[in-house]
Amino acid sequence: MARLKSCAQCHGEDGNSLNAGTPSIAAQPRIFLENYLVLTREGLRGSDAMQRLLKGLPDRDILAFARHYSSLKAVPAPGAVDRVLFERGRAIAARSRCGSCHLPDYSGREQMPRLAGQREEFLLEVMLQYRQNRRRGGDTMMSAALHGIPESEFPALAHFFSRLK
Repeated sequence: MARLKSCAQCHGEDGNSLNAGTPSIAAQPRIFLENYLVLTREGLRGSDAMQRLLKGLPDRDILAFARHYSSLKAVPAPGAVDRVLFERGRAIAARSRCGSCHLPDYSGREQMPRLAGQREEFLLEVMLQYRQNRRRGGDTMMSAALHGIPESEFPALAHFFSRLK
């Protein structure tokens, strides 16, 4: 599929992004990827750039993309682990029960995205978007889930998730 080369430019050849603001898509749950790609193609979610890339993409290609990227191995985000920040993030995630939806190892499931190994900067920005009602799409679950977590704790959460394998 020629369009996979377009994906690799931002998301990495193996689906593990090297770009700070771009999510890694390797090992994301297949159903999550399918839903995200369809919603983005239809203009209901995602960035304008992603909408342009997906415009007119047939469902069969979306299913193939989702199968491909969900089958790849996730690699933890680059950078050293700050043990204090990591442990604080672990405690916040446990207290907030993030694993009840994203699974205890944060690998995601069905329509819930993988958090383990995701780009730290991306996770932080997404949490802020949910908190500030800037995230496009009809899903309000994460806005509600983040409601009780102070923004000052978002960096610890993002660091924790990004350093998991």
